[in-house]
Amino acid sequence: MNVLIVESEADLGALWKAHLCRHGAHVMLATTQSDAIAQLAQQDIDVVILDLVLKDGSAFAVADYASYRRPDTRVIFVTNTSFFSDGSIFTHCVNACAYLQTHTAPEDLVAMVEHYGNAR
Repeated sequence: MNVLIVESEADLGALWKAHLCRHGAHVMLATTQSDAIAQLAQQDIDVVILDLVLKDGSAFAVADYASYRRPDTRVIFVTNTSFFSDGSIFTHCVNACAYLQTHTAPEDLVAMVEHYGNAR
């Protein structure tokens, strides 16, 4: 399974990547919108783990590009804010499949990726 993590905090992205790699996923890490879009243009991605608050760029631009370029790709949004805590993210992004807090246990994130990645 190919997973793209889009997380501005490189250490957090690396932590998630290590957990996913231990479970057999092929994982790429992007810290900016432009890096993420470049990865989506070059790779078939099953699941994107996407932080809603990117320091460089827009999470919605990444999600929209994934929806256009890779329509079967599922997006798991993560955030450390209360934005979209009402579930409206699923109205705004057709490829959204989950919405998690950034501090979610890495094992739980792996389970979500496996579930949605295998559902493709």
